[in-house]
Amino acid sequence: MSFRLQPPAPARPNRCQLFGPGSRPALFEKMAASAADVVNLDLEDSVAPDDKAQARASIIVASRAVDWGTKVLSVRINGLDTPWWYRDVVDLLEQAGDRLDQIMIPKVGCAADVYAVDALVTAVERATGRRKPVSLEVIIESAAGIAHVEEIAAASPRLQAMSLGAADFAASMGMQTTGIGGTQENYYMLRDGVRHWSDPWHWAQAAIVAACRTHGLLPVDGPFGDFSDEEGYRAQARRSATLGMVGKWAIHPRQVALANEVFTPSAAQVAEAREILAAMAAAKAAGQGATVYKGRLVDIASIRQADVIVRQAEMIGGA
Repeated sequence: MSFRLQPPAPARPNRCQLFGPGSRPALFEKMAASAADVVNLDLEDSVAPDDKAQARASIIVASRAVDWGTKVLSVRINGLDTPWWYRDVVDLLEQAGDRLDQIMIPKVGCAADVYAVDALVTAVERATGRRKPVSLEVIIESAAGIAHVEEIAAASPRLQAMSLGAADFAASMGMQTTGIGGTQENYYMLRDGVRHWSDPWHWAQAAIVAACRTHGLLPVDGPFGDFSDEEGYRAQARRSATLGMVGKWAIHPRQVALANEVFTPSAAQVAEAREILAAMAAAKAAGQGATVYKGRLVDIASIRQADVIVRQAEMIGGA
C-alpha cells in the first residue's frame, strides 16, 4: 500500500443516473418515481437556447414541489463557454429548495473549470446562508478533459463523481463515428478473416476510474445512444462495471432497470464474496496469509476484492 492512502468514494448508490430535459416538467414526477438512484435534470444539450430560462424556472419549482424520495437530485448546468451557466448556478442556489443535492458541470477541460463553479457556488451559499453544501459532478467529454483527468479529479472537495460523455468526447477526439457509446462498426481487429470488435471507450474509462479511485470519487459511465438496443446497453454496462465504474446514465426510462441489474451485485456474487472473506478469516486464524477457495488461490488482495462487492451490496440494500 502506498504511503498515501486511497480515500473512499462517497457511500451512496449510483447505479443509474436518469436524465430528462428541464424544459419538460411533465416528466419530473415520473423520474422521481423511477428506480434510478440519481435524477439529472438537464439545462444543457437537451434544452433549446430559447427555452433555457423557463427550464431553469421549472426545475427550481420542481425542486420544492416534487417528492424526490431518497434520490440524489442533480442538475446539469450549461457549459462554462456559454452565457447561461452563471445564472444557472445563482438562480438554483438562491431559489431552489435544500433538496437540490448536486450540480453537474459539462465539458470540463481543466481543474480551473471546476474551481470557477466551486467559487461561485461557495459565494452564493455564504450569501444565502444555505446550510446544505451542494456537491459537484463533472463530465469528461473532450480531449483536454481526458488529458487533465487527474488534476480535475483533485480540483474540489465538493467533487463526488465523474462521468464520461461519449458523444462530445468522440467529436473532440475527431473519432469517425456518430455512435454514442458501445462498440463501433469499424473498430475491430481481423484474424483469419474473422472480425473481433474491441471497445473504443475502454482506455478513457480506465483513465477516469484510476483518477476517481485515486481521489475518492465515483466513476460513472455515460450515455448509450441506442435505447432500443438493450443487449448493447447491457454489454457496455458490464464492461464498465468490470473496469470499476459504479453506474451508468439512462437517457430513456427503459435503461434504468438495465443499469440497476448490472451494477447491483447478484446474490451469487455476494455469497461468493462472503465465502472468500470467511475462508480468509479461517486462514488468518490458522496463521496463514493465503488459502485455496474452489481451486484457486486467495490472499489479502482477495479480501479487498470481496469486500468491495459486500459493501456495495450492503449500501444498496440499506438505501
